Amino acid sequence: MTPTTHLRCLRYLTLLGADITALTSGSDTLFIGTSVGIVHVINSAFKIVRSFPTYENDSEHVGSIRHIKQVEGTKLLVTVSEDLSTEPVLKVWALDKTERKTGSPRCQSTVTIQNGRRQFPISAFATTPSLSLVAVGFANGSIVLIRGDLIHDRGSKQRIIFESEEPITNLCFSPPPTTPGAHAHQGGFGPYRHTPAPDGGDTLYVSTIGRILTLVTAGKGTGQPRVLESQGCGPGCMKPAIDFSSEEKGLAGEGSDIVVARDDAIYFYGPNGRGACYAYEGPKEMVHIFKNYVALVSPPASQPSTAPRSGGMTGTLKRLVGRGVAAAVTEDPFDVTKFTLLDTELKFVAHSERLISGVKQVFGTWGDLFVLTFDGKVHRYHEVSLQEKLGILYARNLYIPAINLAQKAGVGEAKLRAIYRRYADYLYGKGDWDGSMQWYIKAIGKSNEEGVSTVIRKFLDTQRIHNLIEYLEELHMHDIATSDHTTLLLNCYAKLKDIGKLEKFIKVSSGEGLRFDVDTAIAMCRQAGYHEQAVYLAERQDEHEVVVGILVENLGKVDEALGYTKRLEPDIAYSSLMRYARTFLREVPQQTTDFFIDASPKKISDSAAGEGGAVPLDLPAPYKPPRPRTAFSSFVDHPKEFVEFLEDVLETAREGVLSEGDRADIYTTLFEMYLQRANEAKTREEKQQWETKAKGIIEDKETLVDTSNVLLLSHLSNFRDGTVLVREKQGLRFDIFRSCCSAGDTAGAVRALKKYGAEEPQLYVAALSYFTSSPRVLADAGEEELQWVLKVIDEQGLMKPLQVVQTLSTNAVATVGMVKRYLGDTIEKERREIESNRRMIESYKTETEKKKAEIEDLGSKPSVFQSQRCLACGLQLELPTVHFLCKHSFHQRCLNNVDDNPECPTCSASNQTIRTLRKAQDEYVDRHEYFNSQLQESRDKFGTVSEFFGKGVMAPPPVFN
Repeated sequence: MTPTTHLRCLRYLTLLGADITALTSGSDTLFIGTSVGIVHVINSAFKIVRSFPTYENDSEHVGSIRHIKQVEGTKLLVTVSEDLSTEPVLKVWALDKTERKTGSPRCQSTVTIQNGRRQFPISAFATTPSLSLVAVGFANGSIVLIRGDLIHDRGSKQRIIFESEEPITNLCFSPPPTTPGAHAHQGGFGPYRHTPAPDGGDTLYVSTIGRILTLVTAGKGTGQPRVLESQGCGPGCMKPAIDFSSEEKGLAGEGSDIVVARDDAIYFYGPNGRGACYAYEGPKEMVHIFKNYVALVSPPASQPSTAPRSGGMTGTLKRLVGRGVAAAVTEDPFDVTKFTLLDTELKFVAHSERLISGVKQVFGTWGDLFVLTFDGKVHRYHEVSLQEKLGILYARNLYIPAINLAQKAGVGEAKLRAIYRRYADYLYGKGDWDGSMQWYIKAIGKSNEEGVSTVIRKFLDTQRIHNLIEYLEELHMHDIATSDHTTLLLNCYAKLKDIGKLEKFIKVSSGEGLRFDVDTAIAMCRQAGYHEQAVYLAERQDEHEVVVGILVENLGKVDEALGYTKRLEPDIAYSSLMRYARTFLREVPQQTTDFFIDASPKKISDSAAGEGGAVPLDLPAPYKPPRPRTAFSSFVDHPKEFVEFLEDVLETAREGVLSEGDRADIYTTLFEMYLQRANEAKTREEKQQWETKAKGIIEDKETLVDTSNVLLLSHLSNFRDGTVLVREKQGLRFDIFRSCCSAGDTAGAVRALKKYGAEEPQLYVAALSYFTSSPRVLADAGEEELQWVLKVIDEQGLMKPLQVVQTLSTNAVATVGMVKRYLGDTIEKERREIESNRRMIESYKTETEKKKAEIEDLGSKPSVFQSQRCLACGLQLELPTVHFLCKHSFHQRCLNNVDDNPECPTCSASNQTIRTLRKAQDEYVDRHEYFNSQLQESRDKFGTVSEFFGKGVMAPPPVFN
């Protein structure tokens, strides 16, 4: 065992000189028995707070107090006084009760210990916690067992249960299952009543000079010995393996009821025999259990060992009878007593010290360990803190004991890993790379991530790459590896070209849940050329675009990549398809085009509706298909596939699945592709076929192609039919005719004139100008067409003859002979119209004169009314009768008019019309702007002026006298 210092000597005191014959510790005090039978009670300051004799008068004095014990958890004190001239006396004292006369504690019971009238000193003493059993061992080898209620003095029985030729050196009862001190009560006699739990004592352990045995204390087998070991031990070298003064369990456990110290080792025994054994060479004269430590006292070298094999029988007997005190003090400064504390569980020496005087007793109280020497001095030892213990072990490079100590103390994982790290640094400094790496791995944890980089830098040497790989793998297992750690680990695999380890790292980690940065691992695998492993990682992580990228860019498996893409979810599949669409179209054009078609909204709607037919995409209901125009750029340099795709999507547009904007994009793009394919056609038949398809788009009633786009594309592709169709569809007939004229297409102009002339008469006017614009145009059109145009103009009155003459006279193309017939017809027509106008004028004049004569007759001549019936009721006229100047007569009662100016009902309507017209004419007099607008808009301005003259607008205002 390696020596350390886990206890510190705090005090060095002198205690009552050398007159101490017995000593025991209680819960808060120390009890000392003297040779004159006095008990002193000492507090923690080592001051005597109370003293009392164990006898009432001198006649009862029975000698010195040889054994004293305070019952744990109670106020009871047991003393055993002896004098070889009389029988030993055992007394039980109640410390919380006093006698009125003396003030001393009350003696609860007194028992005279009988050893068959043989006067031998008491060599061993033991009691159970409840005082129900008391065992007394004598130097003659006999053991007396006292049984009874000693606390309440209800009587007791004693008998000798064992006799031997060897002196009894130690007695111990088997310990209780629980510590008695944990069940202490407060106040009165409550402390005398223990819990009903067993308090031990079923087995009595006995040691003699030559053997260790057990005795049964209850039942029919009481007193029957059972030898556990054929070797004994000296007085004070056997103790219970439990510290009753401490809250800690001590060393007691299954098979470890007592501890025995011999010269060769320390042994633990239970009811079934020997238990654990810890080698520790050297003579020993005393053992004591303090917390989890074993305290040993080794005699000076000048004194013989207490072991029988060393011839120490004489010294043992002297100790038994109390005559070895003088020999314990030596004048030789080098002949000293050795005091040692061992931690048997962790296997190291916690403290070691040499004492000039011999040790009389070792005891524990107030949480510390005390050593009483024969010169009356007390040494106090205090256990240092765990951190100080660890510091001591660190200073001596005792890292394994430090680790064991920390684990035993139950320190946190963070502190424990810090110790691992210190030990690993120590081994690294010694050059033990493998050993240090094992402890560095144990030190891995969340709390010390900052030290990971330091460890990695230590093992970056190529010769230590295997240790580095091991460490990096553990980092990933503990889920604290960063992307840099993953990169470094994969680089190490690549440097060693260890594909097996690489795959194991990837696949095992994937099976247990990925413990590394997958993106970094994929990038490193691709960089190092491990593409299959990169694909595996990407698939496990659902990095589908990465999988497709590796298959296309690194492995060149375009067909396989396209097949993998088809199996993906539609949104992910379309994203991957668009990323590598040009590569797919270059390598597998037909399959890629089919995939684009399958991803179109038409296929999506069919799949969602549950229609028949195999759909390669497993599409979820909430999936929103992409807009078709997103795929247009992918078909650059692939016009054939692009047309196929657009034609399929066009059916979708006609079924109303797409939005209006998408439909417009499809129609426009497909129209452009048709024109492009027509221009690239090698034969006329092929060109006509593509142009026919282009015309079909324009003529389609559902087409949403913008007119400006069609006109622009038709112009750029020299597709005149498209321009014509668009203008015709939008009613731009004049533009169609004008475009034919500007292009010099006389035949086209004639066709347009015949097709649209009925709806657009002004085309004839434009045709007249165009036909006579040049001799070539006139020759192409023909004189018959010119005559036909002139005839229509004349019939529909589109132009005045003068205007026709002026139009034809702008150039010398048309001759008089060409328009001779037109001019003759026009002059004849004008003559007939003039003659007709003259006759009308004469009739208006005649009528006007007639009206003037009638008005004059009405004003100057009497009127004769010859009507005999009322025009209203048709009855014979009777007075009163009303006659109007218009020759209409009515009964007065039929007029039903109370006005002063009655009007003829028959003529009132026509009169009102005349009045309205006159009123309107009067109003036109002041509306000069209306006259100006009509004059500006009119083609026959003279006719307009004449019309306004006829309405009286130009007449001078009437003058009233």
